[in-house]
Amino acid sequence: MSRRGNNVRGPTSALTEFLRESGINLTTIARRVATQNQPESQSQDPSVAGPSNSGGNVEDVPEEEQSEENAPRASNGRRGRGRNTGYASDELDEPAEESPVKKRKSTKGRATPAAKAKAKKKAKDDGEYEGSSEDEYRAMSKNLWSVGGNGSPKPPAGSFETCARCEKQFTVTKYTMAANPPPGYLCHQCAKASGTDPFKKPAVPRKRVNATEKRDVVSYQECRFPSLAAMCIELITRYIDDVEALGDIGAVNMDEIAKALSKNRGLTPQNAHLFYNVLNKKLRFYDATNLTPDALKTLASLNPNLTHLHLDYCGRLTSPVLLAFSTSIPQLTSLTLLGPFLVRAEAWIEFLKAMPGLQVFKITQSPRFDLQCMRTLADTCKNIGELSLREIGLMNNEFTDSLCSMPPLRVLDLAFPGIGIDEDGWMKIIEKHGSTLETLDASKHEGFTDDVLQESVREYTRVLFELKLEGCLSLTDEGVAQFFDNWAYPISALKDEDRDMDVDSDAMEVSLSSLEPFTPNPPLRILSLARNQELSSAALAAAIVHSAQSLTWLNVNGLRSASSEALVQLKRAKELRYLDAGWCRELDDFVMKDVVTACTKLNEIKVWGCNRIRGVGWGVKRPIKVHGIEPSGGM
Repeated sequence: MSRRGNNVRGPTSALTEFLRESGINLTTIARRVATQNQPESQSQDPSVAGPSNSGGNVEDVPEEEQSEENAPRASNGRRGRGRNTGYASDELDEPAEESPVKKRKSTKGRATPAAKAKAKKKAKDDGEYEGSSEDEYRAMSKNLWSVGGNGSPKPPAGSFETCARCEKQFTVTKYTMAANPPPGYLCHQCAKASGTDPFKKPAVPRKRVNATEKRDVVSYQECRFPSLAAMCIELITRYIDDVEALGDIGAVNMDEIAKALSKNRGLTPQNAHLFYNVLNKKLRFYDATNLTPDALKTLASLNPNLTHLHLDYCGRLTSPVLLAFSTSIPQLTSLTLLGPFLVRAEAWIEFLKAMPGLQVFKITQSPRFDLQCMRTLADTCKNIGELSLREIGLMNNEFTDSLCSMPPLRVLDLAFPGIGIDEDGWMKIIEKHGSTLETLDASKHEGFTDDVLQESVREYTRVLFELKLEGCLSLTDEGVAQFFDNWAYPISALKDEDRDMDVDSDAMEVSLSSLEPFTPNPPLRILSLARNQELSSAALAAAIVHSAQSLTWLNVNGLRSASSEALVQLKRAKELRYLDAGWCRELDDFVMKDVVTACTKLNEIKVWGCNRIRGVGWGVKRPIKVHGIEPSGGM
């Protein structure tokens, strides 16, 4: 059997250990084979006394014989071409190859890099590549896991074997490994005790990195220069005591600085003095999180002539601070607070009694504002025209009477209540304030139904331009569509058509109703029908037809069943600037191309959840902010 190209290494047995200790390796064997025929050449030339004299008699030896004698030293494969020798015990098999070290040296100049890589990969796949090593017998063979010491195959899984170390019977599994030194197999306990974990997964070979990949820097730190606005804000904050040297900054620039500070919550009690002035009439902080109660009291003391105060994220505003506002800012007519959840009901009542001149009162997230506070507001603030009570947890149907006793309102925002107002309450409120109402937000009120739209909003509103009905689960697709279709027509005319010339009707009443002047409500500019699961194509199409000529802001997020034919009607809103069409499943790039091309003023679009949109092929070159395009959209 040929051993050429066979690089299989056996287990480290006792014979292997003996050969290693005796210094017998491939190099010594090759040297012995190369020198075994020297006595024959010496017997052919009697003048050669021995190996020591061979160097001195080289001239007497013919050139052919000299080449034949040197042939074994150059290549063992050419040893028997020029000689007629008998069989030797070392020559029963085919001629032995050179040692791997010599072979690599001799073939280094002939092998191409591709051949070397292929051979190296094959050796790694066979589990036999160990790199450059002086001792070829030092590595452990993979057969140690699959065969025993006698070379027999591993017994099948499930069979019983006796451990070679503890002599206990165990069940063979795929993790059973052969004993070292053989023969036999080891149980799992003995295998672990020997320092080898039979359950450990083999290490995944590391992928060789190409030279080009090595040159690429994977991790780096990108250093950017701060913007000019950030540098100016930092400089102003650092020298806040000397800020008067800058002169009159101006109200517009002051507001821009306040916005920039709110991005990283940089407004502190120290730099807030930049915005204080005795002559201030309006003051707005976009993020007052870091202002302590004492800092808020200082705000009221240093701005005594304020008429408009707007504080966002004023979570540290307490009851004493609110009372300080009532005493330090007596001319306050507009108050807007976001997040005053620490103010108690008693403080609200005392503040409202001390501020009868309030015209704008807007609060958001005030869980202690109760019915008694609402009654105090209605009784004392007779000049109020804008009211916003958002996310008031105690708002219920009992607020209706107080709301109806207030003067006619221009802005009414009662969105996202804790309980909400029922259908009858909304009809009373719209009947009271509908004629002057410009903005209405009834989001998340289950009592706001189709009947409220048909019998109250349609009948009493005449100047409404902003309508938000988000999450009103009682609305239906047919009811909303009918409302927008008939909003431009008087109810009396429709009632006359429904009567179908009833002979029992009062003729005088019909004639008087027909003589009343009718002013239809103008088209809406702001409309939100978001997160109404029952609304679909009919409601959307009717709303677009009614308000397309003046609509600038539209939110139809969550209209999942709206068809592409209804969505393409959005292109009729030529004045549209903002569109939120998230989770409209039928919206695709073809519809968006028509909408974006027709609505030339559209500058911001939100398409979250529209998995048919990829954002390509719209055919527009103007800058548009598009939010929510999925990486796998359109697939």
